[in-house]
Amino acid sequence: MAAAAAVSLRGAVLGPRGARLPGARAGLLCGARPGQLPLRTPQAVSLSSKAGLSRGRKVMLSALGMLAAGGAGLAVALHSAVSASDLELHPPSYPWSHRGLLSSLDHTSIRRGFQVYKQVCSSCHSMDYVAYRHLVGVCYTEEEAKALAEEVEVQDGPNEDGEMFMRPGKLSDYFPKPYPNPEAARAANNGALPPDLSYITRARHGGEDYVFSLLTGYCEPPTGVSLREGLYFNPYFPGQAIAMAPPIYDEVLEFDDGTPATMSQVAKDVCTFLRWASEPEHDHRKRMGLKMLMMMGLLFPLIYAMKRHKWSVLKSRKLAYRPPK
Repeated sequence: MAAAAAVSLRGAVLGPRGARLPGARAGLLCGARPGQLPLRTPQAVSLSSKAGLSRGRKVMLSALGMLAAGGAGLAVALHSAVSASDLELHPPSYPWSHRGLLSSLDHTSIRRGFQVYKQVCSSCHSMDYVAYRHLVGVCYTEEEAKALAEEVEVQDGPNEDGEMFMRPGKLSDYFPKPYPNPEAARAANNGALPPDLSYITRARHGGEDYVFSLLTGYCEPPTGVSLREGLYFNPYFPGQAIAMAPPIYDEVLEFDDGTPATMSQVAKDVCTFLRWASEPEHDHRKRMGLKMLMMMGLLFPLIYAMKRHKWSVLKSRKLAYRPPK
């Protein structure tokens, strides 16, 4: 029994082994007997009509497609409204030493940053989720952290008489709040509520880059920009008008280790401290990631050998059909 012929996209009829059949034309019905009138299939006719587009028509269709895509893009661009956030100055990306895959936080900088927070920032901003015990082993010893905690008075109680009393702080105490409630904080800052700094680098787009740029980005407002009393111009702040006065400047404090307290140094140290406060597991996470990579490097050859041993039988198996005699 003769094998059926196949119709190719080039318009020729091919035999069972790809050979062109003599006298065959595109559009013949597969399997026609010799001497039978050739029949045209709708599929072959449609294929031949599509392939027969002139060059000019193809160019015209391509141009229409490009014109439609450009018009759609222009409509989307004109429809999108201008956002007020587009007028903000985006902070640059600074080369922080802890951004490497295997780089840890600068713990000396964390210690100086805590000193900046304690002497400069803590008068307005709280850190409700950081306790003195968190400083142990990071930037202070246990004795130093206990001494820092005992410097503050913490309300405790009630005592045996049912009254609240004040006591020296302990390692388990969290950093004290500068204000008893949000209303008192707003009243002391002309209606503005100072944000909590516990997770500030994770809560702001740009992280420590934004905080550093905000602290060092105060400048005079440009010509034509007027601010009401009590506001300061900062291009990195949303709306460019911020109620916080410039908090740092050169020699705003003296570091215990003798590091010059320039504005950029102070901003860098407090940003490193705030990054640690927002992500205290930073160093541990990278250390565990390195251990996992080393473990995977040791286990990969074993897993690959097991895979080859288990699946090689199935992947190399050949099935042969033997017709019955």
